[in-house]
Amino acid sequence: MREIPGLRKEFVFDPSEAPFESCHAATVAETATGEYCAAWFGGTKEGARDVSIWMSLGRGGRWSRPVLAARVRDEAHWNPVLFHDGSSGETTLFFKVGARISSWETWVVRSCDGGRTWSDPAELVPGDRGGRGPVKNKPIRLSNGDILAPASIEGYPLTAQQAGLWAAFVDRSRDGGRTWEASPPVPMDIERLSGGRPAGKDAAGVIQPSLWESAPGHVHMLLRSTFGWICRSDSTDYGHTWDAICATNLPNNNSGLDLARLPDGRLFLLCNPVGANWGPRTPLSMFVSADNGATWDRIGDIEDEPAPAGEGRKPEFSYPSVIACSEGLAAVYTWKRRSIVFALYTPPPARRLG
Repeated sequence: MREIPGLRKEFVFDPSEAPFESCHAATVAETATGEYCAAWFGGTKEGARDVSIWMSLGRGGRWSRPVLAARVRDEAHWNPVLFHDGSSGETTLFFKVGARISSWETWVVRSCDGGRTWSDPAELVPGDRGGRGPVKNKPIRLSNGDILAPASIEGYPLTAQQAGLWAAFVDRSRDGGRTWEASPPVPMDIERLSGGRPAGKDAAGVIQPSLWESAPGHVHMLLRSTFGWICRSDSTDYGHTWDAICATNLPNNNSGLDLARLPDGRLFLLCNPVGANWGPRTPLSMFVSADNGATWDRIGDIEDEPAPAGEGRKPEFSYPSVIACSEGLAAVYTWKRRSIVFALYTPPPARRLG
């Protein structure tokens, strides 16, 4: 394991004291109060009827006890996403509800006091089924003021011949997150990306984008894929249209990833660099790019643990969420489905050219 200097890690809650059997899909935001807010879903197991959205507040190694943040009805809750809007000071918590992914509803609660109190749950787009707004990773506020949410749907009927694929899109809000307009799916040549394999378990497509803006109007996304590689698409018109999705040279195990852009332009990516569809969710590693994602250097591993003797599966360290913060970078991720880890990273100064 290649350790990362400047990285500090801590449990958000003690695994032995968790008020649920399993947890996953954490998200993090730094609020106007200077605290970090972390949220995740927890219950008996992923997809169970008792799974709800939980959260905790903390800073400097001290976290509040996990509290129930949202439960709309007696059905599985999924994939919380926190977004703190520095323009309004409001923190929004998006999450999905539904027994099946294809019928997800997106709900929101909002806080104006740093996550201490929340509004009543409301549907993001009333009547929608399939999932609108951010699906796993945080929205970004563009330089023109729009909020862009990285979205995807599993089971998108791109054509009559390609029903049931995974497809990515973006949701746009021009009024601070109150109303949303969905884009068409990002163009994808499934046969080229899958090496000619028919669509199915091993060639389903892409989901869960992570977004950044490199210059006014120039927006980019990295995506989870079933092809063994992280995929990418780019836009030059504030995300209204997108280039065809292409594969990068970064391995992907068909599990979640996330990135954050620092003010100096560097990108920091957290992912499981395993090039096998449904491959192991370990190690969890950090990469950096100084050229807008054209090339990446592996900084090291945040987590890596071999499987105990006699066990067929390796431990899981997955689904990172990372943000630029006042202390550098802040991240949360799943720890063996038993707890959530919070990590702070102080990156070294960017190298100057010339």
